[in-house]
Amino acid sequence: MQAGAICHSRMMLIPLLVCLGLLIISANCEKGIHGIHFGEWNESQLQPTIQKLMKGYNRYLRPNFNGGPVEIGMSLDIASIDAISEINMDYTATIFLRQRWRDSRLIFPGNESLSLDGRLVSLLWIPDTFIPDSKRSFLHDVTVDNRLIRIFSNGTVLYALRITATIACNMDLTKYPMDRQVCTLQLESWGYNLQDVVFYWTRGNDSVKGLDTLRLAQYSVESYYTSVSEAVYETGYYPKLVLYFSLRRNVLFFILETYVPSTLLVVLSWVSFWISQSSVPARTCIGVTTVLTMTTLMMGARTSLPNANCFIKAIDVYLGICFTFIFGALLEYACAHFCTMQHQTIIDVQRGNRVDCPFSWAEPWGLFCPKTLG
Repeated sequence: MQAGAICHSRMMLIPLLVCLGLLIISANCEKGIHGIHFGEWNESQLQPTIQKLMKGYNRYLRPNFNGGPVEIGMSLDIASIDAISEINMDYTATIFLRQRWRDSRLIFPGNESLSLDGRLVSLLWIPDTFIPDSKRSFLHDVTVDNRLIRIFSNGTVLYALRITATIACNMDLTKYPMDRQVCTLQLESWGYNLQDVVFYWTRGNDSVKGLDTLRLAQYSVESYYTSVSEAVYETGYYPKLVLYFSLRRNVLFFILETYVPSTLLVVLSWVSFWISQSSVPARTCIGVTTVLTMTTLMMGARTSLPNANCFIKAIDVYLGICFTFIFGALLEYACAHFCTMQHQTIIDVQRGNRVDCPFSWAEPWGLFCPKTLG
């Protein structure tokens, strides 16, 4: 009986021990989440923790809620410009966006800074910055969300993230392919107007990095500059930062692909002028071949351009002139051959009439020979 009672009591203790273990594990997990350790501090300094900084913190209220606007400094690193499309009139860029502002609620003693996990961004107030001309954009998440949160002892917050966005760029293709395009990258606040937040570039034009060393397939960056502006909407005035950068198209590719072949086709169409006029198949073959080749070249030159554009480009004028020369060479041979055949027919008729007419007075008018008419 005692052995059975002991066994029964042990069986009752097992669930209690399991529950106690689960409680200990959950407590450690909660402590691991909320009690993150950010490095060793000096003994004379108070060791700041997220719990102390977040105590009484309301992430739904901006800093200086009852005071002046929050000043937010911006800086950009252009990692790459992957594609520039003339058809869609946009470009795709990967950028590092860094934002700085001061939040007096996050002041802590010392001169150190806290680098937090990017997932803790949900605990802090952050600006609602967006790109108004963006068509598509996403935040990189390999291997984790590419975000950085750093809090300095004076309450300054550094928030950085890496994004890829497809941004609209209105292009003037009148001088294509010898054109220069000016594209923009705009940053605005979605919900906070100028009374709430103010945007500024941290170092002026030096706030933008990466454009000087950027290498593109068909373009080269000539210059860039920044400006501070205001976005006017029906709901009010909002802060706005604009980056302007000028792109110059590299013409060498188009010279080798379009201009040189079209020029050679024009020269080839002129070769028919040195071929005997009686060689009808040879001259006709050269003329038709050059016309068809030029048509194919013109269609290929427009594949990378918008289909519905209502303006004439420089390359259209050049190819149109080349096509006119080539078609004119074919048309010239057709007219020359027709006139030659007509002239030869008249000569043959005149010769036949001179032979058959017995009256010498009718020779100047061979067609009016009495014998012929009779």
